[in-house]
Amino acid sequence: MSEQPPSLFEVDDESRPLADRLRPRILTDVVGQDHLLADDAPIGRMVGAHRLVSMILWGPPGSGKTTIARLLAEQTNLAFEPLSATFSGVADLRKVFQAAQRRREVGQGTLLFVDEIHRFNRAQQDSFLPYVEDGTIVLVGATTENPSFELNGALLSRCQVFVLKRLDAAALGTLIGRAEALLGAPLPLDKGAREALVAMADGDGRYLLNMIEQVQALPGPVDSAALAAAVQKRAPLYDKSQEGHYNLISALHKSMRGSDPDAALYWLARMLDGGEDPLFIARRITRFATEDIGMADPNAIQQALAAWDVYERLGSPEGELAIAQAVLYLATAPKSIGVYRGFNKARAAAKQTGSLMPPAHILNAPTRLMKDLGYGKDYQYDPDTETGFSGANYFPDGLPRQTFYEPTTGGYEKAITERLRHWAQLRNGGTAEPAAD
Repeated sequence: MSEQPPSLFEVDDESRPLADRLRPRILTDVVGQDHLLADDAPIGRMVGAHRLVSMILWGPPGSGKTTIARLLAEQTNLAFEPLSATFSGVADLRKVFQAAQRRREVGQGTLLFVDEIHRFNRAQQDSFLPYVEDGTIVLVGATTENPSFELNGALLSRCQVFVLKRLDAAALGTLIGRAEALLGAPLPLDKGAREALVAMADGDGRYLLNMIEQVQALPGPVDSAALAAAVQKRAPLYDKSQEGHYNLISALHKSMRGSDPDAALYWLARMLDGGEDPLFIARRITRFATEDIGMADPNAIQQALAAWDVYERLGSPEGELAIAQAVLYLATAPKSIGVYRGFNKARAAAKQTGSLMPPAHILNAPTRLMKDLGYGKDYQYDPDTETGFSGANYFPDGLPRQTFYEPTTGGYEKAITERLRHWAQLRNGGTAEPAAD
């Protein structure tokens, strides 16, 4: 009689949580991460060669980081040592390192899995270095935060960083199918509720399986409304002090810059739903109005400031509508970084030229001595000239005239471009038609 193939699932104890009972038994059964775990993928190739390197697994909650680490140890015959950076200190690390050294003496390797590794401080992270370098341990760190910001450069240089994906609808559907096979019955959900269950999980496989435990005992058929009443939707991933905060404000900023009002509204809603301070958003869109629109629509800054003022007066949720209105205005306004670039060029020139004095003719002369020194001599009052433009030089003596501000031909800046062209012709001694208003 031939042996039965090993089960994909841990099914020996029905009292254990479903997420634990459904942990894959082999690496290729981890869902949603084929770009890393397939036989021809980076981690898959290492496992096939039985030669692991230290690595950082960076991904959202419920994407399989802990399961992958455990299976890596099993499939490469390494002792598995799990630690949580939240609950462990230097003393715990020292014990693990000593145990790993003893194993190494008898030819046994150690995979040290550190969950939430970004929570270790710099000194704790540095303590890994000699043991990673000499091969005493294979370090597998798991983090939900950007390693570039949270981990020491020395540690990162000794590890490969692998990015795990948020589980998509297909991967979550696979998990539902596996859960139904283990439970021996389909979930009591209609088609709409089944789709809603996937959406409520928000890419988190562990959270999905926890919801399934709540759903399985419901009397069916369950529709979307009944499902929402029975289980708690997963809170959106958004840590206001970490990378998600910067990712979403970047998405909002670039959507407005790209003149996509619908995408801009979506990212605004995501930030507000995640608990972002609306005043932070108000400050950022005010910056956007000056940096990305500027003189192309001078009213943009007024719209942003008005939204800020309205929110401070009304608060949430009513005041959030004013921010949404400003976001739409900014997203649909003409764009120009002429002011931004011009100011940066002027600042660079000011630093290079030091303390050059203004030309004497534009200096005030409140004393006789200053008049004798030529202050204000030959100054031309532009409004009194025939064209309203004298063409005088206002740059310091010794500094040739330079162009810092270069308006675009979009929005209000089109008229400014024509006006500057007209003045340039007058300045060069030519004649020109009156500038456009």
